[in-house]
Amino acid sequence: MGHASAAVHQVPTGRPTAQGLVASVKGLVSPPDICIKVTELLQSPDCSIHDLGEVILRDPNLTARLLRLVNSAAVGLRARVDTVSRAITVIGTRELHNMVLAISAVRTFRNLPSKLVSMDVFWRHAIYTGLLARLLGKHCGVLHPERLFIAGLLHDVGSLVLYRNLPEVAGELLLTAQGDEQVLCHAESDVLGFTHAELGGLLLATWNLPETLCEATTWHHEPGKAQAARLEAAVVHVADVLANRSGIAGFCETTSPTAEIDPAAVALIGTLAVNDQDAITGEAGALLAETLAVLAA
Repeated sequence: MGHASAAVHQVPTGRPTAQGLVASVKGLVSPPDICIKVTELLQSPDCSIHDLGEVILRDPNLTARLLRLVNSAAVGLRARVDTVSRAITVIGTRELHNMVLAISAVRTFRNLPSKLVSMDVFWRHAIYTGLLARLLGKHCGVLHPERLFIAGLLHDVGSLVLYRNLPEVAGELLLTAQGDEQVLCHAESDVLGFTHAELGGLLLATWNLPETLCEATTWHHEPGKAQAARLEAAVVHVADVLANRSGIAGFCETTSPTAEIDPAAVALIGTLAVNDQDAITGEAGALLAETLAVLAA
């Protein structure tokens, strides 16, 4: 792994903290009211399918995207679902919550556009990583692997904050990395004192997401350092590397065929899933276009 070159612009004395950057964008990326309401309902013992359906139907765009996602190949239902209440019955409240979160997150974080990278490229990488993470989790026997789709989808959201708030420094760091995310992380740590992964974990914590999702984001480049979510971090790490190796969804349009999987991740998820990567990447690739059309259109 490489490190940041001396040519990278140094952040002036009094450089921003990760906490400060998150605070500066909190208003722009606060979870929508409907997402908060769905979460609250699911935590209530009195929650009913009717109640959930009523809340979701208040947002026509969310409703339309949710039904498209439920009926997509990514979910793989045998029969078409035409109503939100039927969707809840068929896929369950946990999966529904994950889908609402995914749709809301992409829609919300699109409020942080960047002139440094194409947002189409960013979300293509994010969604492909999410699909890979879910499939890897399934192969590993992870409980509720659908939650790993969210972890993969949101693993690089910290980069959006850097692109928006520190565009000059972020641009130079991207040039230093030349498409290698591991090099990028070292460069960020050297120059900023934190990485986009750590920044993303803090940002997701402001959404009150489960600790496992926040940790999987924080440590997706160093899965061995995770505490509460070592397996999740390892799965997202492997998914990220596979996405960057692919010719279809690298994090900045640059294929990184030599990207290495951390041995700690292999030890955590087992060699079976890693060795089965051709089948997993093929399946994820087949789902990518349709999932992109639903989430990132």
